Amino acid sequence: MNLFPKKMPIQRHELFTGLDIGSSKICCAIARLDSKEAGSEGEGVASLRVIGVGYQVSKGIKSGVITDLEALEDSILTAVQTAEQSAGQNIDNVYVSLPASVTQSHILKTEIQVFGSAIDESHLRRLLTVNCEGVVSPDRQVIHILPLSYTLDSIQGIRDPRGMVGENLSAFVHVISAPVGFLRNLSGCIGRCHLDVAAYVSSAYACSLATLVEDELELGVTVIDMGGAQTTLASFMEGALVNITSIPLGAANITNDIARGLGTPLSQAERLKTLYGTLIPSATDDRESIFVHSLGEATGTPHHHIPKGTLTHVINSRVEEILELVVRKIQTSAVDPLVYQRFVMTGGGSQLQGLRERAMQLLNKQVRVGVPMSLTGTFDILDNPAFSTCAGLLQYGLQDYNGDQVETLTTGNWSWARRMVIWFKENF
Repeated sequence: MNLFPKKMPIQRHELFTGLDIGSSKICCAIARLDSKEAGSEGEGVASLRVIGVGYQVSKGIKSGVITDLEALEDSILTAVQTAEQSAGQNIDNVYVSLPASVTQSHILKTEIQVFGSAIDESHLRRLLTVNCEGVVSPDRQVIHILPLSYTLDSIQGIRDPRGMVGENLSAFVHVISAPVGFLRNLSGCIGRCHLDVAAYVSSAYACSLATLVEDELELGVTVIDMGGAQTTLASFMEGALVNITSIPLGAANITNDIARGLGTPLSQAERLKTLYGTLIPSATDDRESIFVHSLGEATGTPHHHIPKGTLTHVINSRVEEILELVVRKIQTSAVDPLVYQRFVMTGGGSQLQGLRERAMQLLNKQVRVGVPMSLTGTFDILDNPAFSTCAGLLQYGLQDYNGDQVETLTTGNWSWARRMVIWFKENF
């Protein structure tokens, strides 16, 4: 739903940049408007073509906690410079992901009087200028204000009230916030990389934008994003994001278990997981041997070997724990059960062989693996679930460009001068 008037394009080749700051990797992707798809005004739909990608092992941040600003800055700078060199373009602002572990969700009701006039964008903007005092603590900043449904007088369940006439307009909105201190530190780190933050975006929301189709959003779906340090659940119903939750376990825990259980370095554990990792047992697993490096062993040909079944058992144990925690989250959830009728798994951990089948057994629901959609180009970001969040940041940027995103106009975060600017835009 396009909430506000569309922004006029400044240039046909306007760039969009997504910066996904995760615990295992930092990814930067640069895209431009595809002029072939955009066409002239009123013709076609604008799409994005990825022209540059860069990624780097994440350092200085873990599970949403910044542990070393200088290391984090170096990782971001390396990923951004690689993407710029790949694209042949310099960038100056980025859409940045925020881990679900630092965000909080709040469902609020807001109401205004329209006095019988036809509802337009100015009414919607006033309605969504949410006063979060008493709900969102002063040490948190609002990131998203997402409308769930509108009510006009006694008519409920309205998706788009523009053009309708009534007396009282109300809405339920999903407010997502993040700690002010975390945002200040992250903004300072990105600023030292000579970049501005165009917007902060919940990683759960971003990866959903990249992987879901319209029917799933409408009928109800939950995205399970298995990242490095955490697994995030984002639930949608009737086109709206209704719930975000997370589990502090992810694909990195599987790697750590392999390293501890087999006595091998983390780099070798990741290699074993990628090459031989599976959740599907085989009759030959106990007879098939895998050679592994031992901790402290010099590089070269490894001499230690283990049955493949041992590796499969280690992986199965941790994955079952993660999925059981997902089931518990679902059982204790207060949202509409329809959002749990189907699941989309994405993130780097979703590439593990047999994970989809194991998830279908434990969840007893339809499960598919979600990869980025609606992007063009020749980079691996386009069909790799590990890059779903970064691709979703680009989609968010395109929606922002088209005027489809709601600005976070909370009274606690905006000065009187900024609100005066908005008032002049609406009235002149």
